[in-house]
Amino acid sequence: MNPLDSLSLARGRRLLLVTIAVAAALALAGSQAPATITDHTAQVDAVFARFTSTTPGCAVGVGLDGRPALQRAYGMADLEHDVPNAAGTIFEAGSVSKQFTAAAVLLLARDGKLSLDDAVRKHIPELPDYGVPLTIRHMLTHTSGLRDWGEVAGIAGWPRGRRVHTHAHVLDIVSRQKALNFTPGTDWSYSNTGYNLAAIIVSRVSGQTFADFSRDRLFRPLGMTHTSWRDDYTRIVKGRAIAYDSTPDGYHEDMPFENVHGNGGLLTTVGDLLRWNENFVTPAVGDAAFLKEEQTPGRFNDGRAHDYALGLYVRPWRGVPEVSHSGSTAGYRAFLARYPDQHLSVAVLCNAGDANATQYAHAVAEAYLGGVLKPPAAPAGGGRGAAQGTPAFQAAAADVASYPGRYTSDEAETVLTVAKDGADLVITRRPDTTLRMRPVSRDVFAVPTLGTVTFRRDQGRQVTGLSVKLDRVWDMRFRRE
Repeated sequence: MNPLDSLSLARGRRLLLVTIAVAAALALAGSQAPATITDHTAQVDAVFARFTSTTPGCAVGVGLDGRPALQRAYGMADLEHDVPNAAGTIFEAGSVSKQFTAAAVLLLARDGKLSLDDAVRKHIPELPDYGVPLTIRHMLTHTSGLRDWGEVAGIAGWPRGRRVHTHAHVLDIVSRQKALNFTPGTDWSYSNTGYNLAAIIVSRVSGQTFADFSRDRLFRPLGMTHTSWRDDYTRIVKGRAIAYDSTPDGYHEDMPFENVHGNGGLLTTVGDLLRWNENFVTPAVGDAAFLKEEQTPGRFNDGRAHDYALGLYVRPWRGVPEVSHSGSTAGYRAFLARYPDQHLSVAVLCNAGDANATQYAHAVAEAYLGGVLKPPAAPAGGGRGAAQGTPAFQAAAADVASYPGRYTSDEAETVLTVAKDGADLVITRRPDTTLRMRPVSRDVFAVPTLGTVTFRRDQGRQVTGLSVKLDRVWDMRFRRE
C-alpha cells in the first residue's frame, strides 16, 4: 500500500473514532438532560407525601418555557370505589375560576358589546340603585362594595352547601340588599356576588349560556378539552374527583351542591390550567392589550393601587413577580400561579378539604426557582402577646337584661332571637340553631359562624336593633320587633 494511502486511512480512522466519541458524549449528555426534572420530581413527591391510597389528594402540573415539565397525582379520587387520582383527573378549581369569568367579560368588551365601565344596572336592572356609580370593573376588582351573597345566605341559616343555590337565588338576594359595604371604588372587599353577576351579564349580552360562551371562546381555542362549568351539579362528569373533608371519624364527602358559577365552579385539570397560563405568553385567545388589561392591578377612586387585577392577584412572592389565585369550594382546594420572569407555571388541584394548595404550589415553585428566591419571611409576632392573661370582658347586668328579644331583617329574610341561657346570652335561629354569644366590649359580641354582633341603641339608650358584621358583609341591620 502506498504510504500516503496508509496515512490517509489512519487519519480517517482517527477522525471516525473522534466522531463516535463526540456522538457518544452528546448522547450521554442527552440521556442525562432530564436529570433536573427527575430531581424536581423527587422534591415534588415529598411535598405531597402525606396523601396515600387511604386519603384523598392532589394533582400537580408544572409548565416551564412553554412546555409541560411535570404532571403527577397523589391520593384517591374516589375513596368509596378505590379510584386513584391521576394527572388527568378533573377537580373543581374554586376561585381560580374568576380569571376565566373576567376573560369572558373582556372578550365581549373587545367585541364592542359592553364596556367594563358600564353601570351594572344597565345589564342587571334587578340590582338596587344605590345612588352612586357601580360598574362592571368595580365588580371584577372587588371594589364594588356588594355584599357577598353567600354570607348573606349564611346569616339567614342557609350557608353555601346547605341548599341548591342558583343564579336566580343570587339575583333574589342581591335585589333585597338596601346598602353596600362601602361606596364603590373607595375600599376593597372580596365578593363572589360580583363574579356571579358578571357571568349573568355574559349570558345576557352574548345570547348564549355562560357555559357555552366559555366553551366556544375560551376552552376550545386553547385546547382545554377537559374543562367546563359546574352549571348543573347533577351532571355526570367522567373522571371527576369526589371532594372530601376530614372529620374525627374519617373522611366524609363534601361536594358543592349548587349551580352558581362564575365566582367558582370551574371543572378542570392541571394540564388544562397550564394551557391557560401559557396563553398569557403565546396568546391564542385575545391579544397583547387584552392580556395586559386582565393582569393590570386596579386602582381606587383616589388613585391608590391595590394588588387585584381582573380575577388575578398580581404581587411578588419572595422577591419574584407572581400572578396567581387560590380557590376553595366545599372540599376542593386549588392554586394556580405563573412566574413571568422565569416562564414557569404551577397548578395544584386537590380534593381534600384540609389540603393547603397554596403552600404546596409554593413548595413546588421553590424547587424550580431555587436561588432566585429571597429567604422566607420570619413568622409574624412570636413570643408572649401583650394581651395574654387579660381577663375576659364582662357585660354589665343591666346591659344583658336589655338585649333579649326578636330581631328581623328583610335583607337576610330571617329572624334572630336573643335570649338568656343561665348566665349567658344565646342567639337562636330557625329551625334549630343556637349560637352562644361571647361579650367583647359594651354592646359587642362574638358569635360563632355569625360573626360580630353589635346592639344598636337610640338616643335614649334603648336597644332598637343589632348589626351583624362578617368579612364580606360589613353591616347587616336587624330591627327589634
